[in-house]
Amino acid sequence: MLVTTFAGCGAKESKVTKNSEDGIRAYVGGTIFESSLDPVKGAMSYGYPFVNEALLQVNKNSEYVGDLATDWTVSEDALTYTFQLKKDVKFSDGSDFTAEDVVFTYETVKDNQANNENVDLTRLDKVTAVDEYTVEFQLKEAYSPFLDTTAMLQIVPSDAYDSKLFDTQPIGTGAYKVAQYDANQQIILEVNDQYYGDAPQVKKVTLVSMEPEAAFSAAKSGDLDIVMVGSNYSKEQVDGMTATNFETMDVRNISLPVNPESTAKDSEGNEVTVGNNVTSDKAVREALSIGINRQEIIDNAFNGVGKPAVNFTDNLVWASTEDYEDGRVDEAIRLLEDAGWKDTDEDGIREKGSQKCTFDVYAPGGDEDRYNLAVALAENAKDLGIDIQVKTATWDEVVTLQNTSGVVWGWGQYSPTVLYSLFYSKLYLTGGYDNVVGYKNDTVDQKIDEALAANNQEDALAAWKEVQKIADADYPELYLVNIEHCYFISDRLDVSVETQIPHPHGHGSPIVCNMKDWKYK
Repeated sequence: MLVTTFAGCGAKESKVTKNSEDGIRAYVGGTIFESSLDPVKGAMSYGYPFVNEALLQVNKNSEYVGDLATDWTVSEDALTYTFQLKKDVKFSDGSDFTAEDVVFTYETVKDNQANNENVDLTRLDKVTAVDEYTVEFQLKEAYSPFLDTTAMLQIVPSDAYDSKLFDTQPIGTGAYKVAQYDANQQIILEVNDQYYGDAPQVKKVTLVSMEPEAAFSAAKSGDLDIVMVGSNYSKEQVDGMTATNFETMDVRNISLPVNPESTAKDSEGNEVTVGNNVTSDKAVREALSIGINRQEIIDNAFNGVGKPAVNFTDNLVWASTEDYEDGRVDEAIRLLEDAGWKDTDEDGIREKGSQKCTFDVYAPGGDEDRYNLAVALAENAKDLGIDIQVKTATWDEVVTLQNTSGVVWGWGQYSPTVLYSLFYSKLYLTGGYDNVVGYKNDTVDQKIDEALAANNQEDALAAWKEVQKIADADYPELYLVNIEHCYFISDRLDVSVETQIPHPHGHGSPIVCNMKDWKYK
């Protein structure tokens, strides 16, 4: 587990004195205030079981271990998954946790799939309570990521479930329960006195909703014990707090449309403009990947916080990571010139005929880190004679731009289905953010199908790695950095580094993954 303290971030004695009765106040980022807290509707599906818990969870080695399940088996044809459940577990309302609650949760999500975009149960045929503490899942077809699904869907009580109430007051088996929910302001968590495990030492945690700048100011004034910050704050100092960055599987990459500009029809029959006449040239995409200096980009954009990346991270069992060497400017220039991109008018920008080697890259959602990353890339790419115009866009605007321009994306999760989203050709122009570059490779499609249908994890992992190896050779995505999630943490608090898991992409407020293990120093 990589956990480091920022150089130059000295901690001083806090001006504000607090005791354990005050609890912990934290700004943890993510999207916890942007949607329902109901697991049935996809809440906290990135694996943070502090109120509701799933059958499985991920450990710090990115391996699945039991949560509400003690053991599980998979049939030889990979169509039947059988889980043995923990006994003597209660929900926070005092009711018993049994197999019926698992059946109810999965059937409710399956019957209302449109309300849960995070957990896909379309391949689930039926779920059955074999006995009080045994659950059996029957799939319609083999689907190797089903274990990922069971780690993402947290269980609700069958007798007490209320769709409206659970938006703000979910009932679960986790170490904490929601004591108070103030929309767009705060969520106050208190210890669940029905919790079957060791009682948390921190009895009260208040998660606050703030703009990042306001949260940082609140930390400096002593009003917060934890605050997630962007890398642009990494050189700051806060009295009584230490700045720490955590290992993640969170990468930043830029999509590069692989087809020339044209028109096409989307899944609804609408005619849309797609493609890009610059990035459709593989020589341009490859030259960027081998010619830029990722460490220099990270230094300029993120104050050096993060690690260079040319693919997904090596803490994922399905990732295909290899040694690389970037900054090969001379080789990249030869590649461009051999492809006909020359700077004949000596303005610093290459051209091929009348086509200038210039294209737009959008930083979406008002994300300052993504914007800074794109600007640093653009500056670096000048050495290659490639002109990148950095622009901003809302997420709604990105949907109309993503098929013709570069976009700075953030990806990183335990499930390899992210590769399906990025590279499966049949997803192009079907809506959402799938395969925005228009990538099509029959062999990749075949390997994705093999991976999804594999009846064992070994074959699935081999196929997923092959997907990346083949797709990477076409350079549809320009991977730049494996970011590190940055937090200022009160010196009176121990967030139990040894039980922190590698943080996935930040939608799930990653640092709270082990909240039950937090302690006062």
